[in-house]
Amino acid sequence: MRDQKMNAFIVMDIVREAARYPHAVHFEIGQPDLPPAPAIKAALQQAVADNRFSYTESLGLPELRETISAHYQNEYGVHVAPERILLTPGTSGAFLIAYALTLPPGSRLGLTDPSYPCYKNFAHLLDVTPEFFPVGAEDNYQLHPDQLHGRQLAALQISSPANPTGNLYTPKRLQALNEHCRTHGTAFISDELYHGLVYDGQAATALQFNPDAYVINGFSKYFCMPGARLGWVIVPEHKVRAAEIVAQNLFICAPTLSQYGALAAFDAGYLNSIREQFKARRDFLYQALNPLFPIDAKPQGAFYLWADVSRYTDDSYAFAKQMLADIQVACTPGIDFGRHRTGHYLRFAYTRETAHMQEGVERIRRWLAER
Repeated sequence: MRDQKMNAFIVMDIVREAARYPHAVHFEIGQPDLPPAPAIKAALQQAVADNRFSYTESLGLPELRETISAHYQNEYGVHVAPERILLTPGTSGAFLIAYALTLPPGSRLGLTDPSYPCYKNFAHLLDVTPEFFPVGAEDNYQLHPDQLHGRQLAALQISSPANPTGNLYTPKRLQALNEHCRTHGTAFISDELYHGLVYDGQAATALQFNPDAYVINGFSKYFCMPGARLGWVIVPEHKVRAAEIVAQNLFICAPTLSQYGALAAFDAGYLNSIREQFKARRDFLYQALNPLFPIDAKPQGAFYLWADVSRYTDDSYAFAKQMLADIQVACTPGIDFGRHRTGHYLRFAYTRETAHMQEGVERIRRWLAER
């Protein structure tokens, strides 16, 4: 690892502190509280009964990769050969594979600021320099190709819908970024983990515009299986063998039981109900929180609000810690996600039922009035 040190994931410190309070209100953690489809539980039980405890091949169960391939055809009209799909231990394993295939030591990875903090930490592990591009509400937190001119990047990564802002890249912008990368020999990595949790607009996959894009997704969010630790990465056809070798050395294979459970995950009716529940939560929290902490770009997907607290502080970390200590409301400081005005923002996750969130908003309202 280079001289740069990986930063602590501040939200985990907040989670630990919030656990001290039995009546805390939780907006901090980005995992769904809803259960997975009942068929998944049945599939897991059957896998246990069938003694499915051995390794799978490093690419993953062929039948699950075929199921994911069919999902891309049905959802986006894109054919993805099952051989290009690699099952991984969570999306973390997928990021490491994509980075290992695209980022030589000493190269540069383009990221937006704000963005998910593990991206830069993985880059540091691989002796890669993250290069940040500020994005803001004026462009719905979307990177513009003009920002990339003159930059020497081995790879560019975006997420859509994004953590922490919930913004969704338009198909036009996604196409323009991919065209720029293809013209300049830059690998394009697309984190699409929150696809499915889209409430306004239509999500596009990078594969619609770039057959050689590296696309990452998984079962933690939309499919409500965070503890199953199962993700996937789609790699270019000519990189399949290299990806397999990386996987063999990093983790041998993804968790076997999780793979068998995920065979039952693509339940359209159940997944639609998940989406509708999160949409209702977003609508409630956006309306309730916006008068207190303005939200400068209404999230179109994921399950986060990026709330502006600049009228009260320019130190979101101190503000979040004080709010937790005073009224036991936990949220994530913006500084977890970068440096571009992040001291002015808090991330609120709407991953709990409405009554829980309403209690939190009421505590905040009273607390601000007293301040």
